[in-house]
Amino acid sequence: MERLAIFGGIPVRETPLGYGRQYIDEDDIKAVAETLRSDNLTCGPKIQAVEEKICEVTGAEYAVAVSNGTAALHLAALTAGFQEGDEVIVSPITFAASANCILYCGAKPVFADINPETYNIDPASIEKLITPRTKGIVAVDYTGQSVEHNAIGNICRRYGLTLIEDAAHAIGTRYQGRPIGSIADMTCFSFHPVKTITAGEGGAVTTNDEKLYRRLLRLRAHGITRSRDEMVHPTDALWYNEQVELGFNYRMTDIQAALLVSQFGKLEKFAARRKEIVAGYDAAFAEMPEIFVQREIPESDTVRHLYILRLKPEALNCDRRQFFDALRAENIYSQVHYLPVYWHSYYEKLGYEKGICPNAEKYYEEVMSLPLFYGMTDADAEDVISAVKKIVAHYRR
Repeated sequence: MERLAIFGGIPVRETPLGYGRQYIDEDDIKAVAETLRSDNLTCGPKIQAVEEKICEVTGAEYAVAVSNGTAALHLAALTAGFQEGDEVIVSPITFAASANCILYCGAKPVFADINPETYNIDPASIEKLITPRTKGIVAVDYTGQSVEHNAIGNICRRYGLTLIEDAAHAIGTRYQGRPIGSIADMTCFSFHPVKTITAGEGGAVTTNDEKLYRRLLRLRAHGITRSRDEMVHPTDALWYNEQVELGFNYRMTDIQAALLVSQFGKLEKFAARRKEIVAGYDAAFAEMPEIFVQREIPESDTVRHLYILRLKPEALNCDRRQFFDALRAENIYSQVHYLPVYWHSYYEKLGYEKGICPNAEKYYEEVMSLPLFYGMTDADAEDVISAVKKIVAHYRR
């Protein structure tokens, strides 16, 4: 048996391979440089251009570009009208912002368990948690796979709930042929550098509802409007604008928007490459009884942001930490996504306790995210597979 690098053996590769990174080419650099040389660095034409591109890709009627994915979630939660006394159901296996946006509005996050095979929020768990105080659902397209829209949509219609889709992982994904971004009441995207396409930072909210769109626009810009129809004291003075509610400065810059427009031009090839790498991983790990391969629902044509390696503890003489450290010693740098949100110390202080979502908690103890990004070569992907096989062989029961 080949000795593991953590025990003095030779690593499968000489240089570290991170779990994700952006891909920037000369077209991206040129687009940003042109904007830097222009008259508008913010509030300029690139914002309209990127919002039109987002609508084109997602099929949504309206898009509002914002400073980051967290801002997108916050604005969506505010626009949905969540407030003190309300409850909003959300998945615990997500970045904290998916739940924090509920707290920002004074409402209470209620955590529904995940499906143990897909890792997305379980519609059956959602329905068990609905009370007269429930006002909405924040459903996360975890790893990029679409949530079960048919089931969740039926729940929302039956109980009169607002559906906010956190699609931070899912740009380019489709559900039953429909692009993510055109299905929920509001859909939130992130364009952080480890996502499929990037604006550096940046985010967006899409919707098909003009009323929601108008409020998103106001809240993005301090609650200030130039529309006479929205003013309390309307005037035709060209200089006049009026704050009609409390909003925020959540604008995206034209510099970011220029980069994002350019990145959208590469989305198709970025998505195709991610699918190739995922297919290779799935084929390799499906042959290993020590590994559980994430199940894909047939309705989702997924552009995967994360690839989750899930261990079967009963088949291995190691825990997740030992496997993680061994992988790192082989120069494969993985990450863990995510700590159940209510396990964070801040949520503990709010009164949340362990045990409320057993599927999510078991999932967390067994997983890590493997490298997955457009710039990976076939050799990089083979190194990942080789390292996993090497470690499994060492720790196999």
